[in-house]
Amino acid sequence: MSPTEREAGTATGVRTSDLFIAGRHVPAEDGRYVETVQAITGEPIAHVAAASVADADRAVEAAAAAFESWSTIAPAARRDVLQRAAGLLSERADEIVALMGREMGATAPWCRFNVHVATGMLAEAAAQVYSAVGEVIPSDVPGLTALGVRQAVGVVVGIAPWNAPLILGVRSIAMPLAYGNTVVLKASEQAPLTQAAIVQALHDAGAPAGVVNLISNAPENAPGVVEALIAHPEVKRVNFTGSTKVGRVIGELGGRYLTRVVLELGGKAPFVVLADADLTEAVAAASFGAFMNQGEICMSTERVIVDRTVGAELSGLLARKADSLVVGAPDDPNAHLGPLVHTRARDHVIDLIEDARAKGAQVLAGGTADSLYVRPTVLRGVTPEMRIYTEESFGPVVAIIEVDGADEAVAVANDTEYGLSAAVFSRDVTAALAVARRIRSGICHINGATVHDEPQMPFGGVGASGWGRFGSRAALEEFTELRWITIQSGSRHYPI
Repeated sequence: MSPTEREAGTATGVRTSDLFIAGRHVPAEDGRYVETVQAITGEPIAHVAAASVADADRAVEAAAAAFESWSTIAPAARRDVLQRAAGLLSERADEIVALMGREMGATAPWCRFNVHVATGMLAEAAAQVYSAVGEVIPSDVPGLTALGVRQAVGVVVGIAPWNAPLILGVRSIAMPLAYGNTVVLKASEQAPLTQAAIVQALHDAGAPAGVVNLISNAPENAPGVVEALIAHPEVKRVNFTGSTKVGRVIGELGGRYLTRVVLELGGKAPFVVLADADLTEAVAAASFGAFMNQGEICMSTERVIVDRTVGAELSGLLARKADSLVVGAPDDPNAHLGPLVHTRARDHVIDLIEDARAKGAQVLAGGTADSLYVRPTVLRGVTPEMRIYTEESFGPVVAIIEVDGADEAVAVANDTEYGLSAAVFSRDVTAALAVARRIRSGICHINGATVHDEPQMPFGGVGASGWGRFGSRAALEEFTELRWITIQSGSRHYPI
């Protein structure tokens, strides 16, 4: 069986997933593999190649060797590869959805949403291949034409997490490829097969050898492999999505090796409900934002900050909505929420709930766990003394904090180190916009959920939620170099 066939096995059998370097599926340097298992059942999923530091170097060198030709081919050729890859992901949706459900425990709607957004990201990247242009800058020197030129930077390393593995895996490499960079994708240890499907689609779509490379690793080897990728002199950008804890490490390594990094990290999204808000709409958006994908989304609604005059009513409505949601297995078509990704995640969420309960919070809904399944939980009366007030839960729990007026709502919304997504609900859009402008976050939605993403939008946060922006033309700043080039016409006078 060829490596390609091994990689294209059934979604339900135990598969073997190799590295992908220079256009070929290859084993790790020492032939080592790690096994992945389905968290909720313990059933094996795959034998995954465990890369060494030497393997990481090989992948970067393959990407560097392919850079000149990929960066100089006609933009239409890059566009065609990206468009075909989008089509292949769509065609392979059923297999990818099944794989993703097994690897991370997500329900089918979330997995299919990943396919939908990921194909859109590839299509949007295809549409942007002509946008890496510069400008003519007026010069005071007679006869001098000055240009600000955008050029591909070289090798970009994408490091993507497990919680939205297809969306975030594609996002880590699609726009860099569109602008003419070559890439190395370091797959999540939790969802390596899902992210291998991205690289396979790009290869099958015609990406030349070395343009797209895949590294997978054993969890204990991640620090060494990641540092090797960042330290390699051919790596010009690192595109990381993940926890703030790991993001700080990536940022420090980037500073040590002078490798520019783009970071999209954790969140503690505030959901502000002003006194005049449509509570029915607010509850629908808050429930979606808090409980979609079991709350395992960086944009998840973590804090509902509500005007005290409507606090009791909103709390009751949100609790009833939470109680109505179905928690079930990833393959249960009726389930709204699936299991958390592993026992550490479950224990963290339950610890936060119990801490809040012990310090006086009311548990209006949920608050219990069965195996990896945690009931959607609504806590009222959350105060700064409780861990849930500041710590990211990354689970199906939302804290209700009641305030007096818009000024206090803004103060509480900003009482966090994070600043990714936010929302403001009010029938007075002008008032809501004034509040939104005062909230420190990269994203804010008025009368909409905190969980929202579109390929063409500038996506990113501030503070402990990271720096840099993904999405369409916003990525141009991150994944190209702006060069100043001049052309002198005629004779120029020099003083000496």
